[in-house]
Amino acid sequence: MTTLNTTTAGTKPSAMEELLKSAELPSVPKVGQIISGTILSVSKSEVHVDIDGIAAGTIRGRELFDESGQFTNLKVGEVVQATVLDLENEDGEMELSFRSAGHQRAWDELQELMEKKQAIDAPAVDANRGGLLVRVNRIEGFLPVSQLTTEHYPRVEGGDKQKILELLQQLVGKSLKVKVIDVNERESKLIVSEKAAWEEQQAEIISQYHLGDVVGGRVTGIVNFGVFVEFGPKLEGLVHISELAWQRIEDPRQIAQVGESIKVQIIGIDGTKISLSRKRLLDNPWKEAIKKYSIGQIIEGKVIKLNPFGVFVELDPDIQGLCHISELSWKMIKHPGEVVKLDELRKFKIISLDPDAHRLGLSLKALEEPPDEIKKRLETKAAPLPSAAAEAATRGATSPESAPLPAETPATSEPTPL
Repeated sequence: MTTLNTTTAGTKPSAMEELLKSAELPSVPKVGQIISGTILSVSKSEVHVDIDGIAAGTIRGRELFDESGQFTNLKVGEVVQATVLDLENEDGEMELSFRSAGHQRAWDELQELMEKKQAIDAPAVDANRGGLLVRVNRIEGFLPVSQLTTEHYPRVEGGDKQKILELLQQLVGKSLKVKVIDVNERESKLIVSEKAAWEEQQAEIISQYHLGDVVGGRVTGIVNFGVFVEFGPKLEGLVHISELAWQRIEDPRQIAQVGESIKVQIIGIDGTKISLSRKRLLDNPWKEAIKKYSIGQIIEGKVIKLNPFGVFVELDPDIQGLCHISELSWKMIKHPGEVVKLDELRKFKIISLDPDAHRLGLSLKALEEPPDEIKKRLETKAAPLPSAAAEAATRGATSPESAPLPAETPATSEPTPL
């Protein structure tokens, strides 16, 4: 039998042969692959799709749930994507999943949001002592307390965790503008920041302010470490406790109260973190301290604080000095309370003064005679070395006996104490 060869040497392929060569047969999908299909029918319990004319697929049960929200309100004829779970089920159709495909798409979108630094609205659905649980594109994420804006940050004196939780619970149900700052699909980890979204909005406003500007504001919060002051359109800065007054204070409430008006100076701008100062708008009392006080002067002061290392003494409303524990008594003491009492008026001697560093050192024991044994020890340390002994020491004498006696000292007299 002779075989018909449709293509011979030197002849061109026919149009049919060219068409067959160029035709691409659809590849068979694999389990786990995301494929496209056209919806054939939709019901509450299942959806049927046509997969490129090569197979029919079905999505049913919990696989209809979609985290991305893309596969809701589906209509016949619409093109959708689904993940292949099984190449053939009991009805001879491919088993597909919107849930798996939607999950992947949802996390991909979160990754994209983070990379683009795009802000998005996220409702707070729950709270714990560390922050808020929020929902972004149907994915649950976490908004830490540290990433809340100053408007929502729970300011609680002493850091009472229960009170912090109560304030955070008041935010549940509210929608917050946030940015995605960390995404990890493998660990189902999503972290968002309200502060990051707010910073972008406030950047232009903050740019209108500069270091050294004096602004008027209102005290919006007081904590152990300082005072929050609101100025401008929703701008807030912190006056640290060390910047409230020139004198040492223990509680910011000694200086300010919530709601009161206050003038402050901008001393630091770091992004949206603004540092303020009140004391720099006040006269520096230390400039006058060098005129009022001097080393060796004996003054009366009030003991205002006892610390393990010494006591703070108020000399006047603006100037305080420190009497170190070693300057309280000639005796060895374990705590300043053994010598002085809180609010007690005592006389002290000024032993050091450094107005630039805002330091003034005091001594209580300098006003008292030291015990005899200490006095002898001090006199011994203060006595100059006799010249003959110094010469012997220079020659490398190994014992006191090798040093010659001073000419004016009889040989029978007692040796001069060193």
